[in-house]
Amino acid sequence: MTPTTPRQRRLPAALLALALLAVAPMGPAIAAPPAAAPIAGPASEAVDWRDQVLYFAMIDRFADGDPSNNDQGAGVYDPADGSKYSGGDLRGLTQRLDYLQGLGVTGLWITPPVANQWWDAEARFSGYHGYWASDFSAVDAHYGTLEDYVALGQALDGRRMTLVQDIVVNHTGNFFAYDDWREGEPAHSWRRTRGSRPMDRPTQWPFSQNDPNDPAQRALSVYHWTPPVRDYTNTVEELTFQMAGLDDLDTESPAVRRALRKSFGDWITRVGVDGFRVDTAFYVPADFFPDFLHAEDPEAPGVLRVAAAQGNPRFHLFGEGFGIDKPFEDTQMRKIDAYQRVEGGIPAMIQFPMYGTFGDVFARGHAPAELAWRIERTLAVHADPWRMPTFIDNHDVDRFLAGAGEPALKQALLAMLTLPGIPVLWQGTEQGFRNQRDAMFATGFGSGGRDHFDTAHPLYRQIAAMVQLRRAHPALSRARPEILAADGAGPGVVAWAMHGDAEAGRTDGDRLVVMLNTAEDRRLLDLDGLPAGARLVPLLALDGDGPVLQANAHGRVLGELPSRAGGVWRVEPAPRTGADATTGPGANAPPTLDPVPDVVRDTLVLTGTLPPGSDGTLVVDGDLRRAQRLIADANGRWRETVPTDDFIDPKATHRVVVLAGEGLASDARTFRVERDWVLLAEGADPEGDDAGPEDRYRYPTDPSYAGEASMDLRGMRVFGSGGALAIELTMGEVLDRWNPANGFDHVAFSVFLSLPGRTDGATALPGQNAALPDGRRWQVRLRTHGWSNAAFTAEGADAERDGTPLVPGARIAMDKARSLVRFEFPAAALGHPAALSGLVVHATTWDWDGGWRGLTPEGGGHTMGGGEGARDPRWMDAMSVRVD
Repeated sequence: MTPTTPRQRRLPAALLALALLAVAPMGPAIAAPPAAAPIAGPASEAVDWRDQVLYFAMIDRFADGDPSNNDQGAGVYDPADGSKYSGGDLRGLTQRLDYLQGLGVTGLWITPPVANQWWDAEARFSGYHGYWASDFSAVDAHYGTLEDYVALGQALDGRRMTLVQDIVVNHTGNFFAYDDWREGEPAHSWRRTRGSRPMDRPTQWPFSQNDPNDPAQRALSVYHWTPPVRDYTNTVEELTFQMAGLDDLDTESPAVRRALRKSFGDWITRVGVDGFRVDTAFYVPADFFPDFLHAEDPEAPGVLRVAAAQGNPRFHLFGEGFGIDKPFEDTQMRKIDAYQRVEGGIPAMIQFPMYGTFGDVFARGHAPAELAWRIERTLAVHADPWRMPTFIDNHDVDRFLAGAGEPALKQALLAMLTLPGIPVLWQGTEQGFRNQRDAMFATGFGSGGRDHFDTAHPLYRQIAAMVQLRRAHPALSRARPEILAADGAGPGVVAWAMHGDAEAGRTDGDRLVVMLNTAEDRRLLDLDGLPAGARLVPLLALDGDGPVLQANAHGRVLGELPSRAGGVWRVEPAPRTGADATTGPGANAPPTLDPVPDVVRDTLVLTGTLPPGSDGTLVVDGDLRRAQRLIADANGRWRETVPTDDFIDPKATHRVVVLAGEGLASDARTFRVERDWVLLAEGADPEGDDAGPEDRYRYPTDPSYAGEASMDLRGMRVFGSGGALAIELTMGEVLDRWNPANGFDHVAFSVFLSLPGRTDGATALPGQNAALPDGRRWQVRLRTHGWSNAAFTAEGADAERDGTPLVPGARIAMDKARSLVRFEFPAAALGHPAALSGLVVHATTWDWDGGWRGLTPEGGGHTMGGGEGARDPRWMDAMSVRVD
């Protein structure tokens, strides 16, 4: 779509009549749908995707503009049930465009609007999300009609907003399965999925040809006819097996390629779509995309050829590659980049590793140095990160606010909106949503009976201000970031400068500096690399007013940032009149800091000098709250001991500096800490008791749960090191079938700490329909699974609410070979206890899928069995250990 000139999208009447028939509720018909004729329209002015800010909406959960299409008579509409349709549709999106435009976004990305499998009885889930196609060429009846989709496109055009459609080329819905799959025998034990509604196979040819018992269908090779992926690290399985039981398309097949090109090319001509987001791109061979984009087939040309013919030469595609790297690793980054390097292939991929780092640094208390490294590595690995979408949460992962507070959310949003990439806002973020797929409209699932389109909401207004700033200062979307500061151990300060247009090689225009303090207390601001005597004038502050800052003669800025502060400053040159700002602070002799050991085992003793007649302040890792006062002796020397029980990561680089007088500071020194851990307590748990409190629960039936021991606690060991704590859990097995970022999946841990000498706290296990045994209370809790790591204090916690997010939380380590998962808490997370004697640790296991995994009497492929999730305890195994 053009940002300047609307294109005509009206369908000829005869074609419109055919289109409306195509989206009526369908049975199992398998005839090929009629072809759509292209709509002629004027050429558009090309979009520069670097300047786009997208809003991602799930059609079914955004707005209900036409209640008459909600219930299609298949028993799959029930807004009280999160697994079924809620009623959102295309008309609802069109009716809420004022709301989106007020937020400042430039484009709308929607989940697939295509006709779907409505109900998978074996998974006990519906296709409300749009990713279980039955017909890639038709609009799903729950979402409305083709006419409704055209109207949405026209409305966006009129507002000079872009439209991105989510597409799937990897799979259809779940229409067949294997009970006993054998390689090379596609017909052996093949069966249709039981209870699929409203059809038992796709309605679009050739995808309807899915029965390998028919030699003609088998020869057509539309599918791989494989079982679900058992190991996502196995490339063959990743590319040819079923993801979560969804029927995997053989994208090498000429028939499949042509049908996909034709189906998705038609959405460009019918509706004027400006870009595609390609779902599950990792599970499709990268060499599929040159054909999909550039094929010269006159009947089904590549989609970029279709877009160019419609006057959109910069039609954009970006793919999903769900891969998150551990800190200071780039394996997934390089895998993602490989998809972008195939000649003629997909031009961009979503920055999933950056998403992981955003969460680690802003929500979980990791060192800002991790973000600085990721930024610099992004620039090194990717040729064009400016056109790769970035995000902080989406429909497939936990909400950011599920494990962090609003101050952290605002910081993550500011980082996303001031770094290279196409920022993407997931619906509801601007309204403070905490649950993954709650509806925005009053009658939808999880809405609480009210609409959530409040333009006066503080987050809505804050995001709008950030977006406005980004759009007003092109450097924020086009420049190459330059790191100015990044604390290396735990929460703290990170800062970068943005200047010019990296693509054009220009360094004129604004020079802007972004600064953030991720800690829950004030931190030292110590920037280097600015022009001598420059002034930093605030343009935006997350809270209150940002201060005007001054660089000294060496381009160094010393100051402090309050708790969770953040903002954007414009760099102005030193004044030409009045006092000489370039001579500023720093004319006197600064304090000194003697050399520091590279590695410290326990406590750290530091020495140095202070200027005559002045006291000093010793600051470690920028932590001003715990800064230590220094007093020099008669010779100007000082000596101080630094506790290190908050320093639990042996790889972290700690930074120490001495301040004295007005604006004087020593050179910084760095060191690492390798702790000695002492075993404090241990306990064993019976094998095979992972069946709930009454020994009647069952694991989900999906084959990926393997030996059904991933939630079986076998033992616990508790270690101490000063006031720091480590908890080591031995499991029946550790699975990583879905390539989880934390190294384990098919289990979610809740670990509750009852701290010694404390009588406050909560008894309830949030979300688990249970309480701590023996009436105990907990003060600190860890909730973690394969892609999340959230810690909380008990303040505000009850049976439903997690409590107050705690930063820093726990560091996770694991040893798959020994089935060990280890959590390490710094002393600060526990309130710096004098001793750990009397501590009680209680651990439980369950599983997580955007929330606690469901529990029903009958169970299912991805549902626990043997109980009622609304009332029965949700834990498979539990054990406690006390430190004497």
